Amino acid sequence: MGTLFRWITRVLLLFFLATGGLIWLVFFSARPALTMDPKVLAGDGSTLNYCELPVLDNSGKRAIDIPKGNTPGCSYVRFPMPILSECTEPLPEAAADIRGLWQGVSGKVSHVERIEQCGERVVVTSSGIIHDMGPNATGGLNSNDTEGGVYFTLGQNQYCPRTSAGVAWQQNVLNFRILGWGPVVVRRYLDGENLVWEYADGSTTRMRRLCRLPNEHKYPTPRGPQIELF
Repeated sequence: MGTLFRWITRVLLLFFLATGGLIWLVFFSARPALTMDPKVLAGDGSTLNYCELPVLDNSGKRAIDIPKGNTPGCSYVRFPMPILSECTEPLPEAAADIRGLWQGVSGKVSHVERIEQCGERVVVTSSGIIHDMGPNATGGLNSNDTEGGVYFTLGQNQYCPRTSAGVAWQQNVLNFRILGWGPVVVRRYLDGENLVWEYADGSTTRMRRLCRLPNEHKYPTPRGPQIELF
């Protein structure tokens, strides 16, 4: 009986230690430094025509020449400028060209996202977050960001869960894997003139191309429960 009790105690202790470590990693571990060009956040991405895409003819920078982007804190405060505007590296053969600004017409209706591509690099900007994946000058291949929703606040500080994903093309489908090697949680691909976004929650959203950012998406809507702990 005493041996069984000790084993149960050890298992519970390991469980609480693992749970506490995971909570610390997701919410309290240090965020990566912002290394992207300050002009990205200082500028106003709502002023651009997203039907005018850069020509990928190798005349400018490569993806690996440009610093990595990531979400500032839990959200940007205004729709930012593109990160890869100076990049002209052609896409790999396995990749479909899904660059541009897109808006949901079914599924997550009215959802808006901007997709940048250059070489093997992909940047998705939407709803306050910037996910930058692929070769870059200052960080790893995977995104190192946040889910975007603020779960709780401590004083003046907001806490949102961290996320990390890597991307790979497979038969013109862009697969997002947790940590770059885990299960596929997001898929994006073209279906005719529409971009299809399959998300981890089981939803499928069809999106149409936009040239201009709708005014209501210039400033992201706060997300998450935002529980005030102290």
